[in-house]
Amino acid sequence: MLPAIFGLEGLQLSTRERDFFRACQPMGFILFGRNIESKPQVAALTASLRDTLGRDNVAILIDQEGGRVARLQAPHWPLFPPAAQFAAAWERDAEAAISATQLNFEALGLELAALGISVDCAPVLDIPQIGAHDVIGDRAFGHDPNVIARLGRAALDGLARAGVVGVIKHIPGHGRAVADSHHHLPRVTATEAQLAVDLAPFTALADAPMAMTAHILYEAWDQAHCATLSSTVIRSIIRERIGFNGLLMSDDLDMKALKGDVPALAAAAIQAGCDVVLNCWGNMVDMQGIAERLPEATLTMRHRLHSAMASVRGLAEDATGGQRQRALMADRDALLQSLMGGAG
Repeated sequence: MLPAIFGLEGLQLSTRERDFFRACQPMGFILFGRNIESKPQVAALTASLRDTLGRDNVAILIDQEGGRVARLQAPHWPLFPPAAQFAAAWERDAEAAISATQLNFEALGLELAALGISVDCAPVLDIPQIGAHDVIGDRAFGHDPNVIARLGRAALDGLARAGVVGVIKHIPGHGRAVADSHHHLPRVTATEAQLAVDLAPFTALADAPMAMTAHILYEAWDQAHCATLSSTVIRSIIRERIGFNGLLMSDDLDMKALKGDVPALAAAAIQAGCDVVLNCWGNMVDMQGIAERLPEATLTMRHRLHSAMASVRGLAEDATGGQRQRALMADRDALLQSLMGGAG
C-alpha cells in the first residue's frame, strides 16, 4: 500500500488511472468539483475506486465543511451552514448549539455516505486571530478554544453517526497565519505561550481518527520547515504535546506554500512523520513520481488507517436514509431558528 491519497482527473476513471491505481494501491482518494456532476455519477465513481483497489473500506475523501467550502453544491445537494453559525448559536444556548452541530454533521455525513464517500475533511479546529488572513474566517467555530473543541467534538460525533470519518484540521493551528497557504508560506512569529492557546482544541480532540497538517512555519518551533515538513513539529508538538496518535495526513502538496518538486515534497513529508501525503490534482506525472519516491506504508501507518476507518460503522443503504436526513435538517433548523431568529 502506498502512503498517498490521490486526486482524479474527471468524472470517471480513465483506463490509465485505473491501471496506475491498481498497481500502486494508494491509501485513498479525494474528490473535487471536477469529479462531481450528479448523484448517480458520484456513486458510480466511488464504486469504481473501491473496485479498482479491491477494498470495500477505501478512504474516499472530500472537503465538505459547509458554507464556502463545499464540493457538493446546489441544486443536486443541500447547502449546509458555515461553522461560525453554530458558534453564534452557542452565545444563546451552548447545549442547543452542540445539538444543532451534531444534527448538521450527521445530515451532511448521510449525504456523503449515500455517495460512497467515507471521509470528510472537517471539522476545522483553527482559532482565527485578529489581523490574520481570512482564509479560515467563518470556517471556524468561533474564537474561544473551549467552544471550538466542544462544537468540533459534536461535528465528529455527527459524522461518525452517519458512518463517515472526520478529519481535524489544520493541526497544530492555522488561525494566526497572515497569508493564505494556498498561495504563500505563512510564517507565524507567535511565542510558545501564545501557540499553546492554538493547540487547545486539537489537544481536546486528540483522539480524532484523522488529522491534516498546516503548511505553516512556526518560528518558535522550527525556523526552517513548515509543520508538514518538520519532524520537530510532528514529533514534539503533534504527537507528544497534543497527543494525537491517529492517521496524520499532509495538506495538499500542490499548495504554493511548499516549494519544489512534488514527489520530493511527498518524500520529505513522509520522512518528517506524516502517515500519508495528499496530492489533489490528478496530475499523472506527479502521481507516478510520488509512487516511485515513496516507500511502502509501514505497519504503523496501515494500523492507523485501519483504526480510523473502523472507528465508524458504515450504514446499510435503505429507503429511510433520505427521510432520516430531512428530519435531522429540520431539527437543526428549528434549533437555529429558535436561537438566532433566522433560517438554518
